[in-house]
Amino acid sequence: MNVRAQFPDEQSTAGEFMRQADKFRNQVTADGSSGYPSAAGRYHLYVAWACPWAHRTIIVRILKKLEGVIGMTVVDPIRDEQGWAFREGPGHSVDAINGFHFLSEAYRTTDPHFRGRATVPVLWDTVSKRIVSNSDDDLMRIFNSEFNRFTQSRIDLYPERLRPEIDELNRFIYENINDGVYRAGFATSQSAYERAARGLFAALDQLDARLATRRFLFGSEGVETDWRLFVTLVRFDAVYHGHFKCNVRRIIDYPNLFGYLKDLYQTDGIAETVNFDHIKRHYYVTHDNINPTRIVPIGPEQDLSTPHGRECLG
Repeated sequence: MNVRAQFPDEQSTAGEFMRQADKFRNQVTADGSSGYPSAAGRYHLYVAWACPWAHRTIIVRILKKLEGVIGMTVVDPIRDEQGWAFREGPGHSVDAINGFHFLSEAYRTTDPHFRGRATVPVLWDTVSKRIVSNSDDDLMRIFNSEFNRFTQSRIDLYPERLRPEIDELNRFIYENINDGVYRAGFATSQSAYERAARGLFAALDQLDARLATRRFLFGSEGVETDWRLFVTLVRFDAVYHGHFKCNVRRIIDYPNLFGYLKDLYQTDGIAETVNFDHIKRHYYVTHDNINPTRIVPIGPEQDLSTPHGRECLG
């Protein structure tokens, strides 16, 4: 049987999904030493509500109160053979900054030789007319620290005292959970799928135990690692459990992870960043090799606004 991979250029001969590296890794700095000085109104964020990697940057932009400092445009959740598109619709719009019809135009404008997959998020510099970064890892840190003079928010999602531990747990969560769901869902062999799925649930079990005695992953205050995990957890029962065959357990079946998910969801401004219509339509319609009928399920029923009961944890 000939099995078609979702992204053939990112598939190993053993049937494993191997995500492409981020292409643009320039930095915005408060002092301008990078060549990209932080400034109000200079940079624009291209995102998808559907994409977990983009979702991370949307969240940090909200938490740091940078909405009036860094503009944002949302692409259509339905990605076709031409990639992410700018179209008018519920929750998404045309590109008023550059008039691009497709996000790939931003990539080719920055590097005419680019031949990879155009991904979100993208931070665009309106002065040099090029992409600064398409790395969600870098953008989370840039938004956290380099625009502080433009905001009243003093939240620090990457405190210096915790950085080695944060980096270590970030790697664990990325490899086993954030990317683990994709390596399970995009696998084209049974063995590749099972390795990813078993690693995913072993990691979820470990984090559920960790959260039994602490409100957030590092104690009473959330850090960037919590939001890196959140974007996967919030999509899990609606998409990854069924669509990606990650069906050993749901997040609602984990007493600590589910309460933790609700706690994060109920943080001021976060619920508005979760668009289940975009999320479900993107995955179930776009991944036609996994869901050839493109039918979008009506469930699951889940209420993330109910009490989470985690206030007493340290």
